[in-house]
Amino acid sequence: MIEAEHKVAVWDWPVRLSHWSFAILVLAMWYTAENGLWYWHTRLGVCLLGVLVFRLIWGFIGSRTARFSQFVKGPSAILAYLRGNGEGKVGHSPLGALSVLALLGAMSVQVGMGLFAGDPFDGATGPLNALVGVATADMLTEWHEVFYWAVLGMAGLHLLAIAFYAGAKHDDLVTPMVTGSREADADVEGNSGGSAVRFAIAFAMAAGIAGWVWLGAPPLG
Repeated sequence: MIEAEHKVAVWDWPVRLSHWSFAILVLAMWYTAENGLWYWHTRLGVCLLGVLVFRLIWGFIGSRTARFSQFVKGPSAILAYLRGNGEGKVGHSPLGALSVLALLGAMSVQVGMGLFAGDPFDGATGPLNALVGVATADMLTEWHEVFYWAVLGMAGLHLLAIAFYAGAKHDDLVTPMVTGSREADADVEGNSGGSAVRFAIAFAMAAGIAGWVWLGAPPLG
């Protein structure tokens, strides 16, 4: 007997917008750096900071599948998932959560180094460059250049995992990240809707932090 399916909500639009913004901004950061477009590189870096801050805040106050508490699990849950004991819920799997945390962490480290990196003599400096000494800025600049490949490597593994799920498990992970919904068994509960008020709060906080950093993190008050 074939179990009935229905379409359920998986990802809210802030999660989807953040996800695709990450992909576009990471590639744009590479292009601007390779072509010496430092005017755009630094500004896009601050935009990426804003999206990261928003996604982290949304991971605590967003819709159910956006929240870290919903998909970040301990070793026992990961082992159970690997044994095929899924929980029948939409959203990131316990194993997929590791990929999410790794990518968010790597991008945060990369952006953090970029904020302090640069050489004031060639005009390519992060907005917080003046807060550190020349030696520290030089070190962070070198690491910023090298660590980008680690970010790309993690992104590549992420794409390989998506391809594996599509080929081996016939599980399309891309379409739900575009449309926000997918087919699921009749007993699977869909995602809860995100609050407009909470979105406004998260957006305002992220924009405020990004703007403050862009101004060189002046003292508050």
